[in-house]
Amino acid sequence: MGKPLVFRFNGVEVPFALEKVERSDLYGYIETEVLDESGRRCQLATLAGDGRTIIGKGGTASALLSPEGRWLDRSELTPVDAAGTPLEPVNSSYAAPVLLEEVASIEDLLSHNIKSVYRISPEATDPGLIDELKKGTIFTFPYSFRGGFEADTAFLLMSFEGSPFLLTGEPAKLEFVGFSETAAAAPETTEEAAEDDGMDFGMM
Repeated sequence: MGKPLVFRFNGVEVPFALEKVERSDLYGYIETEVLDESGRRCQLATLAGDGRTIIGKGGTASALLSPEGRWLDRSELTPVDAAGTPLEPVNSSYAAPVLLEEVASIEDLLSHNIKSVYRISPEATDPGLIDELKKGTIFTFPYSFRGGFEADTAFLLMSFEGSPFLLTGEPAKLEFVGFSETAAAAPETTEEAAEDDGMDFGMM
């Protein structure tokens, strides 16, 4: 069991144990095993760009190079946003208790792409927080597992069966499209006009 996530609600700190819900837990999974003509299990390999070199598992790596081709260490880099502004690092959510004070609506939750779902259970008795979740309250807060430069949006809520869950994701980026101009309706073709146009299916 990993380090618990501690919530602070109404001045009381309650640690929660997290258990990630995998897709395979819900739907199961199928594992495909490929064997050669001798019955030996095959391993996945990568064909290099030359079309001849086969690279086995663990045979590739990524490197950071400057525009001049100089090798760079990751510590030399400064992360920035799209506008070039340096990003401020965020701490891990496990480094300090998470204050639960911001409430989200169901519309806020549904406007996010959920990436991870965690089944959580309190490691200490705190009826205050559990009772609040039973009322249908949804708490939201920034969540980062290891820390870094970007935090996900987390939602703490109670399921219909009475089990608390933690959902993490990011805002959905939806682009709506439509007609820029309204086209005029084409006139209906009468049977007489269809006979006079000189066309029939036999000409196709």
